[in-house]
Formats: sequence, C-alpha cells, structure tokens
Amino acid sequence: AMTELARRLVIGDRAPFLPEQGAKLMSDAARAGNVDATLRLACMTALGAHVEQSWDKALAMLIRAAELGSQSAQGQLRLLGTGDAHSDRTDWLQLARSIDFPAWLTPVEGKVLNDAPRIEHYSQFVSPAVCAWILEHMRQFLEPAKIYSADAHGHVADQMRTNSIGPMHLACIDMVNVLLQYRISSVTRIPVSNFDGPTALHYKVGEEIKDHYDYINPDIPNYAHEIQTRGERLITFLTYLNDDYDAGETAFPKLDKSHKGATGDGLLFVNVLNDGKPDPRSVHAGRPPTRGEKFLLSQFLRQQPVHNTPD
Repeated sequence: AMTELARRLVIGDRAPFLPEQGAKLMSDAARAGNVDATLRLACMTALGAHVEQSWDKALAMLIRAAELGSQSAQGQLRLLGTGDAHSDRTDWLQLARSIDFPAWLTPVEGKVLNDAPRIEHYSQFVSPAVCAWILEHMRQFLEPAKIYSADAHGHVADQMRTNSIGPMHLACIDMVNVLLQYRISSVTRIPVSNFDGPTALHYKVGEEIKDHYDYINPDIPNYAHEIQTRGERLITFLTYLNDDYDAGETAFPKLDKSHKGATGDGLLFVNVLNDGKPDPRSVHAGRPPTRGEKFLLSQFLRQQPVHNTPD
C-alpha cells in the first residue's frame, strides 16, 4: 500500500500531498526492502526528480534491487555494463562500475535535414540491444491511441490516429530510459528536468497518425494553464526502435520531406519559432507501414522544468 501511494504521489494523481511526501514514502519503502520502490527511487535519484540527483546513490539502489532478485534490475545492469542484457553475470557491483557514463553523456554530431524548422538525424544514437530492451519493456504500456475532443470533453478514438501509444511516467521508466534522456539532453542542451515522460508508439500495418503538431495548440482548452505550468513543447525527439518494416516514414508535408530511421537512430525536430511561438511548418505525420510493425519512443522537451514542480 505504501508503494502504491508513493507511486501515485510521485507521478501526479492530484492527491492532496506534495511530491516530496511521496518521495519520502518511496524512500521508506525502499529501505524496508521493497523492490519496486527501490527501482522507482533509483530512477528518481538519477533524474533528480523530487529528490537530490546522485548517480552513485541511483546505482547503489539498482544494485540493491538486483541483489533482492529483481530481474529488471539485473537485466539493466547487464545491458548497461556489458551491452548484453541476457549474459549470465551476477557481479552487480562490477557491472555498475562498467557502465560507460561518458559515452551516454557526451554529445554526438547529428546531420541537419532541414534548417527551419530544424530537423536533425542522429545515426546509431543508441545500440540495437538498448532498442530491444526498451521495445520489450514498453509493450506492457501500449493501448489504442485517442485524440482530445472538445465536443466530448475528453479523449476519443478517431481515424486521425489509429496506432497504439504508451505514456511512460516516473513509475514506468527504468535506468535505460533515464540514460537515453540524458543522451538526448547532451545533444539538445536542455536539462532532463524539462523532459516529459517518454511515450511509446506502435504502428501495425495500415495504422497511422495523420498530420498533426506536437506544440501545445492555442485552440485547445486549458492552453494558458498548460503553458504556464509546464511550458511549450520546444522539441520532439524520436528514437527508432526497429526497422524491419516497409514504408512507415515520419513525414513533414509542409517541408516536402520524410524520414525513415534505422534501428537505434534518433530524429530531432523543433516545434516552435525563434520567439518560442508555435511553428505551423512543424506539422508531421506517422505514415502507415505496409509490412511489419513499427516501434518508436517519442520524447517531448519542454520550455521549463516539469520535475520538482506541482502538477
């Protein structure tokens, strides 16, 4: 019960408690040996979300979770330490010490595909093994996508968007996701505190999301409140998790450009003008695959911090 309460507080359930109180409950549960709380607190500590940021403490918690028998923690340490999540190594401390943080935190060069709005392609941004791990982890969160309808006062199914999505908040992500966020931060120079939770995207044959914008549309209800509390979505960063499908490009119709990434590639595009206002030229679509299934991880980068702030 303590872990569930802490989970709700940390991810924002509009409960009458501060996130710091949730973090305290999470910490108490972790000290009591609760594996789920230990894993969640490790990610929060790595991100500096509602607790002090510390790589050493985050890794200590991940090691502790592995020692307690968590297959997720064990797989993460093996993947991050050796590149193989399925190795038979059990020396958790040595695996943690083998993680190449500079490789994750050092910016890499991208290829400019368009100047205004800016679109950049990053070849082999992460390894196929990392992609396979994220892809398998995200499957459990997928559900049919919906769009917001002002008429219905909520989200409804619509032919504009027929794919599946899986929002992944602080109670869902793991250390692999966290390091991917830091890698994105290294090339964008936007701190991870400004990152929304990533969103898993899945397209079967024929499924798509038609032309749309990622910036916060001024026409939607609560636009002013959203901008005031969380800021505009400045940048979208897509990580391509597989490439064994046909068609399924990311298309920018107003720019007459489209892109299909290879497994592990990244694609960055800017959603706003230089003055921070929405850029209509950033309209884009996820075209339907004609063979196979397409998996992506989408990451929004905000104008202001979303961690350590009230929901």
